[in-house]
Amino acid sequence: MLIDTHSHIYSTDFIQDLDEVVQRAYSNDVRKIVLPNIDSSSVKNLLNLVDTYPHICIPLMGLHPTSVTQDYKEELQLVEYWLKKRKFYGIGEIGIDLYWTKTFLEEQTDAFRFQLSLAQQYKLPVVIHVRDSFDEVYAVLKDINDENLTGVFHSFTGTIEQANLVIDMGFKIGVGGIITFKKSGVDQVIKQIDPSHLILETDAPYLTPTPFRGKRNESSYLVYVAQKIADLHQVTVGEIATITTENARKLFAI
Repeated sequence: MLIDTHSHIYSTDFIQDLDEVVQRAYSNDVRKIVLPNIDSSSVKNLLNLVDTYPHICIPLMGLHPTSVTQDYKEELQLVEYWLKKRKFYGIGEIGIDLYWTKTFLEEQTDAFRFQLSLAQQYKLPVVIHVRDSFDEVYAVLKDINDENLTGVFHSFTGTIEQANLVIDMGFKIGVGGIITFKKSGVDQVIKQIDPSHLILETDAPYLTPTPFRGKRNESSYLVYVAQKIADLHQVTVGEIATITTENARKLFAI
């Protein structure tokens, strides 16, 4: 059994064949799919999917850093509203993204801190988006200095030194399709990390693993991520599945 700990299959990319996508995932032993929210525009589709497949789909609530603009405080009010209204298994996807622009760094940092406080309040794990922003994200987490705060650095692409900082804080490393990209270098980092610190993800519809790179990603492709990690650590896919599934179950209280 595998758990896709990060997937956006509720997005409009899957509007034509969503049921088939879920069925293919289940048929490929992906029995749970964790769904981080993006912003107010994605909540309806996310919750509809969860209500259709409640035994498979696991909802998270949060505001993605690339959706943080001038009206971010209104978006955060919506996050608070939904957390009071129904059950979620984590706060996400949150963090800081400086890849596209640094214009809203202050707002992103404020939104990140606020959502970390929600995680503390509700005793939920966080799913952290880090893109060209490791130092900024790490500084916020160190400043909060809460040993009870747990979560995952989603789609990790950092160095082994950064990975060790993440692990020392008690966070998991999220590994997706990038590990199968020949020139990414992620494989050489993950090779040095004990699987007890890893969880698997697809980030569908993005970051499709080899051999489907260039096509739409989906949760059924998670097996290729598991296989790559198994090869790197010279163990069976079954062993990686067992370890990472248990890691995900504990993290999200599934």
